[in-house]
Amino acid sequence: MLIIDGNAVYEMDEECMRKHHISRQQLYNGEEAEVSHPTTVVKKARYTGEGITAAILDTGIYPHPDFGNRIIVFKDFVSGKRYPYDKNGHGTHVAGILAGDGRLSEGKIKGVAPKVKLVVLKVLDDTGNGKLSHMLAGISWLEKNWNVYGIRIVNISIGAVSTRLTGEDSQLVKAVNRLWDLGMVVCVAAGNEGNRITTPGICPKTITVGSSDDTIMVDQRGNVYRNYSGKGPTKSCVCKPEIVAPGTNIIAANAMNQRLDMPYTMKSGTSMSTPIVSGAIALLLEKYPELSNKEVKLRLKRTAKDLLLPQNHQGWGQISIVNLLKEDYF
Repeated sequence: MLIIDGNAVYEMDEECMRKHHISRQQLYNGEEAEVSHPTTVVKKARYTGEGITAAILDTGIYPHPDFGNRIIVFKDFVSGKRYPYDKNGHGTHVAGILAGDGRLSEGKIKGVAPKVKLVVLKVLDDTGNGKLSHMLAGISWLEKNWNVYGIRIVNISIGAVSTRLTGEDSQLVKAVNRLWDLGMVVCVAAGNEGNRITTPGICPKTITVGSSDDTIMVDQRGNVYRNYSGKGPTKSCVCKPEIVAPGTNIIAANAMNQRLDMPYTMKSGTSMSTPIVSGAIALLLEKYPELSNKEVKLRLKRTAKDLLLPQNHQGWGQISIVNLLKEDYF
């Protein structure tokens, strides 16, 4: 059952609702609204995310040549350092998938939106772990500064198992929902827990992204994960994820201050799927700059490719960038 309530767009799992005795009358049961055709359309032969700024909350970013001078802000909420760094590599890889221009590979390995400007907020430490206070501080900074830097997209490739501090009524979920209410498109990883969605992917307003190729994943320590992509519904019966994208064995920029000083590396997980969707949305907003986050989310629903998987595995389907940019889907 599709719910459209103000700027929120999400689906409810009806079997879950029956199980938890949630009636339709308890919810706002809106009809799917028509998305108006934008009056401003940027016509280009190829879209690159030019003119779009995305924020990434992660382990930081290494100033890789593939980012050029497009890292316009770096804020470290963990150690307070002033200059971009990433001793873990996760954030750099995520940024490379979203916005790397492939300079060191002669254009062979590049991100989805290679001209996007980046605002990078380091909220995870060098081991990839984080404190709730650091995450909330990063979100608070975004709330105060998003308009200053013209941030349209927020990528959160972070996931924690829900607890009292990270559940659906937690400070974190409420804070992430506020970013959506301000008008930003917030893309969040579904997590790699398989049978559950991690936080803040449980936020009903956000675009939660799963992996479309999660049959098997081998991490850097040799651990094997099967069907790893997080699946809903959430405890409040919201269907998650909304969309899926490739997430296994993705090659992108490496933080070259590490022991293996290679320009690119391979990683897997819904953390990698999420910036593919964020990058695709950057292309969409470049072409149709007037779209609201609500309209972006509805357009994802209309243009996704059905993989014939259960909804709480694939959401609306796999992202199709070709369909996303077509004018005939309005």
